[in-house]
Amino acid sequence: MTEQGKLVLAGAPIGRVGDVGPRLAEALAGADVVAAEDTRRLRRLAADLGAQIGGRVVSYYDANEAERAAELVESLRAGATVLVITDAGMPGVSDPGYRLTRLAVEAGVPVTALPGPSAVTTALAVSGLPSDRFCFEGFPPRKPGERTRRLTSLATEERTMVFFEAPHRLAATLAAMAEAFGTERPAAVCRELTKTYEEVRRGGLGELAEWAEAGVKGEITLVVAGHTATAGPPDLAALAEEVARLAATGVPRKQAVADVARAAGVPKRELYDVVHRA
Repeated sequence: MTEQGKLVLAGAPIGRVGDVGPRLAEALAGADVVAAEDTRRLRRLAADLGAQIGGRVVSYYDANEAERAAELVESLRAGATVLVITDAGMPGVSDPGYRLTRLAVEAGVPVTALPGPSAVTTALAVSGLPSDRFCFEGFPPRKPGERTRRLTSLATEERTMVFFEAPHRLAATLAAMAEAFGTERPAAVCRELTKTYEEVRRGGLGELAEWAEAGVKGEITLVVAGHTATAGPPDLAALAEEVARLAATGVPRKQAVADVARAAGVPKRELYDVVHRA
């Protein structure tokens, strides 16, 4: 019986190549198959590390992830060591990798990780915001209505929140966060972490939204402070306005009332009465 292989999830540099250690070069040389989000970036990284890629290189990105994962599991079953690497950070964290990991676990194949830099914890550390408890929310929805609903549901989240966002959507997302969380909610926009032009911009969400209107470039990680209980009783009139904004995006009013009431921690009937009077 052929011994099963091993799946290795390899963390890639989020900025400077020197952020990763020599184990990555060793793993690239020793893998039978290297599944890369971008094969050209992989070869540049290997050259910068002075590493030889010992095995077969295949592409593994969003569009082919489901199909490729099934193929790679067969290689694992046959005894191959498969290394997965994305453009930056850890596979499976808002990057390809989860499907293959799940299939490997279901198949009883050993899964291990080669840890590397993480934009999530790096941004959290430099943000100046509480880091004892936090949650990672990935990329906010692209469509305005879906984004508003998601952020509204997070309005009373007490943990510090970490998001990824594309630079061309940053201003709109910050404005939506200012609507959902309040303009004064502390936040930090972390740009180009560990790279030459690294920048961390801190301030209230309203202030940051205005700053981002001029345009921002580079890889973005956004850290937002959690809700605190010091704000006093909920402003039902303001919540009714939030219901109206949600309804304007196409959400049925009954559903909008339920979502806003749940996020704010107020009785649904109490908020509905205010909305009805308005």
